[in-house]
Formats: sequence, C-alpha cells, structure tokens
Amino acid sequence: MFSGRDRRPVGHTADTRRWKALLAQADVPDARLHDARHTAATMMLMQGVPARVVMEILGHSTVLLTMETYSHVVPEFAADAAAKIERGLTG
Repeated sequence: MFSGRDRRPVGHTADTRRWKALLAQADVPDARLHDARHTAATMMLMQGVPARVVMEILGHSTVLLTMETYSHVVPEFAADAAAKIERGLTG
C-alpha cells in the first residue's frame, strides 16, 4: 500500500491504475504490482540487505515469514557463503 501526497492510503483501484500506466509509459510488459514487490524483495536479499530490514520494508510480521516466502534466494546465499569460506581458506 502506498500513500498519496496527502499521506492518506491510495486505494487498490487507483494504485493498480497508476501501476499499469507506469508500465505502459516505460514500455514494459504487463505485470502485477505484487510481482514488483516480489522482485524488489528478492533483489534486496541477493544484494545482502539483512532479512530483518527486508521484513520491515515488506511489513511482514516475522523474519521467518520473509525467508520462507523468498526461500528460492537461499541457494544463492549458500553458494556465496561457500565461495567466501574457500577464499578465506585459500587466500
């Protein structure tokens, strides 16, 4: 949910209409606003933003919910951790 200039919540219909207009203006294929939220969360986690921060931004009630929802990112974390350990051991 977003707020308008008056800081009041923007309704779902207006929100969707603005989102669709933005996609059209950018000449981007149609997508749900929720897809953008999912992409943003995934990108934040992959860039090393702490899960607690992502949780706060998304408004999730727990870090566990955030990590379970975006668990497809976890293999990326494991590969990164393994590479860091290897660099630490081999210099």
